[in-house]
Amino acid sequence: MSVQLGMPQPREGAGSAPGLPASSLPLRPAGMPAGLLDRYGRRATDMRLSLTDKCNLRCTYCMPAEGLEWLAKQAVMSAEEIVRIVRIGVDMLGVRELRLTGGEPLVRADLLDIISALRQAHPQLPISMTTNAVGLDKKAAGLKAAGLSRINVSLDSLHEETFAKLTRRPFLDKVLAGVDAAWAAGLGPVKLNAVLMRGINDAESPALLAWALDRGYELRFIEQMPLDADHGWTRRNMITAAEIRELLSIDYVLGADPRDRDGAPAERFEVRRRVPGSAAAGGPVLGTVGIIASVTEPFCSDCRRTRITAEGKIMSCLFSREEVDLLGLLREGATDQQLAERWQDAMWIKPKAHGMDHVGLDAPDFVQPDRSMSAIGG
Repeated sequence: MSVQLGMPQPREGAGSAPGLPASSLPLRPAGMPAGLLDRYGRRATDMRLSLTDKCNLRCTYCMPAEGLEWLAKQAVMSAEEIVRIVRIGVDMLGVRELRLTGGEPLVRADLLDIISALRQAHPQLPISMTTNAVGLDKKAAGLKAAGLSRINVSLDSLHEETFAKLTRRPFLDKVLAGVDAAWAAGLGPVKLNAVLMRGINDAESPALLAWALDRGYELRFIEQMPLDADHGWTRRNMITAAEIRELLSIDYVLGADPRDRDGAPAERFEVRRRVPGSAAAGGPVLGTVGIIASVTEPFCSDCRRTRITAEGKIMSCLFSREEVDLLGLLREGATDQQLAERWQDAMWIKPKAHGMDHVGLDAPDFVQPDRSMSAIGG
């Protein structure tokens, strides 16, 4: 299959819920500079684009055991539509980094064609992908050859029973093989994402960090967010960033990373071994670890992300309950300029934080989005 870079033909039957109508979007002030600006002065330059809502795992913090009702094939963006939307983002709206997400991107049959076409159109664009790594061992070299820059892998445990409990699938060996294959293929730095669940895998955190440091991988711990399909999240059961630092302090001393955070969701720390029986660090820096504290230490004031769901809806915030349809407008024959303006309008209404105009997942007016993480695209 080859991906044509020209104008795709409109298709009928999107088969997904409608986005926020354009008529309800507030007008941006006249004379605004180009780019994806919002009312709080933030400019989105990091694009997260979901290739599919389908996934071959059933992680407890993301999906129900029985899975979800998948989108109809015609509702999902085609390869040509993806390439066009990315081109508008990069060439017209100032996007400087692209992350491909899911669901699970590896289940998409035309993944290599999509990446190859994106790389052909944007030779210098950093293109990364978040994956569960099931099947990555067979595809890593091809992904690198197609133009993928690097990989993020979800890995919550190194123990088979714990992994199976969290993902509801006995695929730990497949994931570890995929991580090693990504490293061998040059898809580095390989970053690992771990969600700690109280009483399940939280005690494993120092050992998981040791394993990552030993292999040169960059581990990031993520606070569990209220984006699970079962809506079972509670603030009380969540492992906080402060608790993560305390757990790691058993074996390590964490120091501030001198590099600028530059809008990244993870706060990075330099890691040194703790001297036994002391609070002091000993020896050289072993590597870094990141903590993404979306709940307890939010970084919304410097958020630079714009999200496109698999069916072409713009989500200005991970917790937003408002979506703006971009794909429907594209399929109606809109020009690039019209699509760019719709995208700008959608980002203008980006909430201040957590889907609201104030910070706080503990706030009484917080309402969990209808979509789970797998249906949004992290």
